[in-house]
Amino acid sequence: MKKKNIGSSFNRWLSEEGIREEVTATAIKRVLARQVEDAMKERKFSKAEMARRMQTSRAALDRLLDPDYEAVTLSTLRKAAIAVGRRLVMELR
Repeated sequence: MKKKNIGSSFNRWLSEEGIREEVTATAIKRVLARQVEDAMKERKFSKAEMARRMQTSRAALDRLLDPDYEAVTLSTLRKAAIAVGRRLVMELR
């Protein structure tokens, strides 16, 4: 006999607590930071080389790679994607 789920889903709980959008944004930023870092490792780019290719500062790159720093601009994300030979794809749902 299968057990029925008791209570609400995690997403429903996040919504009820009023933190779903914040938690989702943080998760997305962490995934993007990891993807950029992985692409850099794959191409053997140092942080200095990556910043040069992005035409930005090393500090700006550090902020992008920091999973807890959420105020990254679309321009910075686009530059990072181009620097590692990828495309930035976003959508609203």
